[in-house]
Amino acid sequence: MKRLGLLFLCLLQFSCKSQIEEKINGISFVGSREKVTQEQVDPVVKINANYAAVMPFGFLRSLSEPNVVFNTDRQWYGETFEGAKQYARMLQGNNIKIMVKPQIWVWRGEFTGDISMENESTWKTFEATYTDFVLTYARLAQEVDAELYCIGTELEEFVKQRPGYWNGLIAKVRKVYSGKLTYAANWDEYTRTPFWEQLDYIGVDAYFPLSDEKDPSQEQMKSGWQKWKMKLAELSEEKNRSVIFTEFGYRSMDYTAKKPWLVDRNQMDVNLQAQANATQVTFDEFWNEDWFAGGFVWKWFIHHERSGGSGDNRFTPQNKPSEEVIREFYGSY
Repeated sequence: MKRLGLLFLCLLQFSCKSQIEEKINGISFVGSREKVTQEQVDPVVKINANYAAVMPFGFLRSLSEPNVVFNTDRQWYGETFEGAKQYARMLQGNNIKIMVKPQIWVWRGEFTGDISMENESTWKTFEATYTDFVLTYARLAQEVDAELYCIGTELEEFVKQRPGYWNGLIAKVRKVYSGKLTYAANWDEYTRTPFWEQLDYIGVDAYFPLSDEKDPSQEQMKSGWQKWKMKLAELSEEKNRSVIFTEFGYRSMDYTAKKPWLVDRNQMDVNLQAQANATQVTFDEFWNEDWFAGGFVWKWFIHHERSGGSGDNRFTPQNKPSEEVIREFYGSY
């Protein structure tokens, strides 16, 4: 009986340890024009993802436009309340957990970190419409029992200029959503984000520059990670919060690790192996760290058969060597 008790205790401890160490092996699931089907979710299952970020969108006409427009008939289905809900339910039906991550798109793709209003009146209007946007999708997150909710993405000027607003917003979100909260700070923003203690995770869009080389080796990129990794670990310890990469990924092109945040339509030569190497190095550097909770690959389109491929130099890993890197790592970790 004594031995059975000891065995049970060991098994219990092992089970608890396994649950604690489970990482977020996630992908960023891009909204499309139509409903998602099981056939379109199957490739996500095949890469062994256990999480997906579902991303409804709101829109601004300019960086100083105070009215966030969202959940309209003019948007793509997957970017609306109904669409995000349908996507979440389909993914959950395949045992994939959900982070709801509402995002802002500024006309012509201007950087959301530069959003700034012209006066107090327009700030108040913007705050009111952004609150409506965020609370709408917090209710969706609660309705679908999403494990995570992200209250904003790369909004540095908004955060810097209106810190009191964010304290109030977090309190309002917690009244309608009972899961875990994060914020997606840009890679050069997260050290100045003032409200990490009020959230459950430190969220970082991890587009850190690692190497200036045209075709960097894994060792060069590993070396490039070290200073950033140390700062992330220090902040995690200081705030007593685990770090999530709310977005991470690399383009399949030359110089992929020089400015990983680039979204321009440049003609840089395709370099599939550089993307695969950079992805592997990120896994190797972070997934074994206790203070690191996992991350979401940027980005995954629902039409897998016609996404990415050997001639594509964009972010998606689909139909490229990096897809196999993700499948093998997520499947073994």
